[in-house]
Amino acid sequence: MPKAKTKKAAQKRVRVSKKGRVKFRHPFTSHLLSSRSGNRLRRLRRRGVASKPDEKRILAMLGGARP
Repeated sequence: MPKAKTKKAAQKRVRVSKKGRVKFRHPFTSHLLSSRSGNRLRRLRRRGVASKPDEKRILAMLGGARP
């Protein structure tokens, strides 16, 4: 069986925490921010955490089983 390859696009966009959760940067934070409320911008600054089904898919893109 061939080696599982990492999807480089996914690798650049997400990080896996020590507990194995997938963290990512929120979209819509680079420009045209004046139309968004301060509350929303503060929430978007925090790292997002992927849902369980997405987490499974993303981990598969990163080369399979992770800690």
